[in-house]
Amino acid sequence: MLKLHPPRSQRTMKNFVVSQFNTFGLAFWVEIMTEMPRCTYYFGPFLTEDEAEQAEPGYIEDIQGEGATGLQVAVKHCQPDILTVAADLDQNFDHPLQWA
Repeated sequence: MLKLHPPRSQRTMKNFVVSQFNTFGLAFWVEIMTEMPRCTYYFGPFLTEDEAEQAEPGYIEDIQGEGATGLQVAVKHCQPDILTVAADLDQNFDHPLQWA
């Protein structure tokens, strides 16, 4: 199925709006915590809760594909400074922000 994307100018405007929402803590993020390994992952930011929930299955699939178990998933307003926290290793991994 052919998936049409909005014109570049609309994507640029949406990225700007999402960035502003994120600055004020109004953007939505998908938070996934795993038991094994004991990690917390943040994916986002998203403009709406619905957008975050629609993206959620892909993130779950990716993390499970890496062998993680015991997932707890939440969509929430937050501003994570660190996008991957590996509690078992007492390490934090910062990745560039990916605009949804």
